[in-house]
Amino acid sequence: MSLVELKRPSQSEAVSGGAMDRVVERKRIDKKILIGGASAVALLLIILFWLFAPRADSMAVSQDRLAISAAQQGTFDDFLPLRGRVTPLVTVYLDAIEGGRVDQKLVEDGAHVTQGQLLAVLSNAELQLSTLEKQAEVEQQLNNMRSQELALTQTRNTNLRDLNQAETDLAKAKRVFDLQKSLADRGFVAKKTFNDTADDLAYQQQRLAILKHSIAQTEALQSSQLQQLRLASGSLSSSMGIARNNLGQLNIRAPVTGELSGFELQLGQALQQGERIGQIDSTGGNKLQADVDEYYLGRVRIGQAATADVDGKTYRLKVAKVYPQVKNGQFQVDLVFDGPAPASVQRGQTIATKLTLGDSAKALLIPNGAFFNDTGGNWIFVVDSSGKSATKRQIQLGRRNADFIEVLGGLQPGERVITSSYSGLTDKDRLTFSSGE
Repeated sequence: MSLVELKRPSQSEAVSGGAMDRVVERKRIDKKILIGGASAVALLLIILFWLFAPRADSMAVSQDRLAISAAQQGTFDDFLPLRGRVTPLVTVYLDAIEGGRVDQKLVEDGAHVTQGQLLAVLSNAELQLSTLEKQAEVEQQLNNMRSQELALTQTRNTNLRDLNQAETDLAKAKRVFDLQKSLADRGFVAKKTFNDTADDLAYQQQRLAILKHSIAQTEALQSSQLQQLRLASGSLSSSMGIARNNLGQLNIRAPVTGELSGFELQLGQALQQGERIGQIDSTGGNKLQADVDEYYLGRVRIGQAATADVDGKTYRLKVAKVYPQVKNGQFQVDLVFDGPAPASVQRGQTIATKLTLGDSAKALLIPNGAFFNDTGGNWIFVVDSSGKSATKRQIQLGRRNADFIEVLGGLQPGERVITSSYSGLTDKDRLTFSSGE
């Protein structure tokens, strides 16, 4: 280890060099200038942040995930594409009107049946006994009514005989009075005898008048009573017919001609009243049943025309029925063939159809896209002239089909818009495009 000796300069050396050195004073920046510069830098930073920082109503998106199309003039064909399912033109359901046990099954599922054909036989001891008791009760009541009607008829006949007798007695008394009157005037008949004859004539006249009045009252009452009895008799007979008809419902018959399906009864099976046991589909006639978006509920009407391409041929159809009940955002329509139907279609098959909603017309068009479901057609993102961003704009849209939407206002021909889904963008007013994700 080596040591180094440090020498201090002598006093003479220090004095001799001291005349050559001088003090240099450092200049300081004014505080006002420093504060102004700092403020300017802070303001610049705020401006740059406001210009380039992302805002709550703005979002950067990849242009690759967007579908951008231009608004252009064209012809709008007002049609609605549908997928129709081939179903029977008429379907009649079979229900067990009366419950019972299956005693006989005469046809199998899938068979072709004719109207009135016996399909199965049920038994119901309780219903049969109840029907017999009701039948006996009704017959007893009918017999009682017939007895009352017979008694009324006999009373009427008795009144008629009494009336006839009174009229005969009056005629006899009048003849005697007329005979005795001419004799009494000449003194050949005693006055007492003639007076008795006159009293008898007056009695017979009063008797006939009273009897006619009594018979008229009795006739009015009897007529009303007979009418009520006949009405009650008719009601009882109708009730008896219903009871017998209910008993006949144990014999299940085909209500229409067609193809039987869902008929899976087993011998000995117990059926409840009103239980569904099958259905009969009409043969030789089919219809298409399609689901339609609820947006078109006010535009689809009975009688509107439609077309379908099957096996290279175009067939005409028309709307036969509209079911206004909306379920899961859709309602149903029935389409029937307007003329010959294709022979190759099978039940359950789906067929693409076009439902005509209105006439074709010239219009400003944009492609139909997923944006409509997110905005309801009230606004859209319009791409600016630089092609680097898009701004939210209110628009007015009209009719739409599977390909295009009619623009009524808010856009000019040639302007470009975003037509893809706006998922996650509905709360934004401005979009900026980036080259990648």
